[in-house]
Amino acid sequence: MIEYLKGEITELDPTKAIIECAGVGYECNISVYTYDKLRTGQVFKLFIDELLYGFISKQERAIYRLLISVSGVGPNTARCIQSSLSPDELVAVISTGNDRQLKNVKGIGSKTAQRIIVDLKDKIGNLGIAAATATSSAIVAQNENGDEAIQALVALGYPLANANKAIAQLLQKDPEMSVQALIKAGLRMM
Repeated sequence: MIEYLKGEITELDPTKAIIECAGVGYECNISVYTYDKLRTGQVFKLFIDELLYGFISKQERAIYRLLISVSGVGPNTARCIQSSLSPDELVAVISTGNDRQLKNVKGIGSKTAQRIIVDLKDKIGNLGIAAATATSSAIVAQNENGDEAIQALVALGYPLANANKAIAQLLQKDPEMSVQALIKAGLRMM
């Protein structure tokens, strides 16, 4: 955990400051009280009280920030969601209102899943992430057998993202497959 950062303030607004330390810019959420004390271009020491989370892309970080803006979703819950679903899959799940997929994530109940969808459905489209899997997720969302098969594969220890992808592919070929047939075929695809 980082105790403090000391460096030049390169950007500043009432809610955040970017402090450059050894060539690395750190974005820090700040209070208005702290904002009043800081000046752009000057060196300051900021004490930090936050865990650091790293993301491979700005889009993934933007999704994380949207997730933690939802009441009842903290940093660890957001991390669990992002560990279970890729950014494209999460966008598709939210866009199609597939709360069943969100409920498959550890720690996400029915109310939280619905709250995530309601709060983020309009915001998620502004991120510029193409929902490449929206069609697949929509197929699974409309097929109860597919949802049951995904839950079974997850219970067997397979990652949710992989189970979702396999079952969606199978349902695209034959939307009438039984739960048992989906599970067996899904296992062969894993």
